[in-house]
Amino acid sequence: MNHNSQDALVEVRNFSLRYGRKTALDDVSFDIPKGRVVGLLGHNGAGKTSLMKALVGLQSGQGALRVLGMNPQADRVALLDQVSYIPDVAVLPRWARVHELVTLMSGLQPRFSAERARTLIRRTSVELGDKVKALSKGMVTQLHLALVASIDTRLMILDEPTLGLDVLSRKAFYEMLIDEWCDGERSVLISTHQVEEIEQLLSDVLMLDQGRLVLNLSLADVEQRYVALAHAPELADAVAAAHPLLRYRIHGRSAALFDGAPPQHLAQLGERLRPSLVDLFVALTRKPEQAPHGA
Repeated sequence: MNHNSQDALVEVRNFSLRYGRKTALDDVSFDIPKGRVVGLLGHNGAGKTSLMKALVGLQSGQGALRVLGMNPQADRVALLDQVSYIPDVAVLPRWARVHELVTLMSGLQPRFSAERARTLIRRTSVELGDKVKALSKGMVTQLHLALVASIDTRLMILDEPTLGLDVLSRKAFYEMLIDEWCDGERSVLISTHQVEEIEQLLSDVLMLDQGRLVLNLSLADVEQRYVALAHAPELADAVAAAHPLLRYRIHGRSAALFDGAPPQHLAQLGERLRPSLVDLFVALTRKPEQAPHGA
């Protein structure tokens, strides 16, 4: 995402974060301009949560961070007024009724619109008179998003927002996020390891592998840079000799993923496919159990 940093809501430069001897983030740099939906992808333990906590001033590290022009640690109170942050699971007081939460938020958060919250809650299966403890996990997550999306901020940071939800609840969550919050000026950073779910929502992707940023591209650039090629089984040796990033099967066919154009002779023999983010994720990141000892 090499955009003009004048319109960047987030600027991260050579940022590293360590817990004792463990490196959680290793020299990470990127920008998030306005009007983007950015996926932060990585296996569990890749550094996603550490990065998000650093962006809202909950973790300190080495390097430079600017969020909405502010230093997240020094300007934390002012920053949290302008950034919506939802850590992994929806934590709402179980004793409260939904309309009480709307009233509570109005008192706590000057940028909150109770009218907008009631409008968004009407889009869900939640009723204003419901008690939180009577709601399913999916309904609580929908309610949480409705409340947060009613705060007029410029940046929303979501850490594994749909963990533990069924497919329909996840779909409803993301539809509401895109329809009701993304307006071309605001940006969203969503961390997940459920890559297939959000590929069609994203404008940009950041991929972390063991604390290092291994991909930082718009989805349009991903399609230009990476080439997937379906090929006949008898070409397997020739394909392997061209050192693809990944060899895999798709719809029962052999395929290979290349960074850049594959060799001309192979390109003519195979069929070019659109690489999926899932295939790229597999190619560029190692599962924690495959990591070398001590990593």
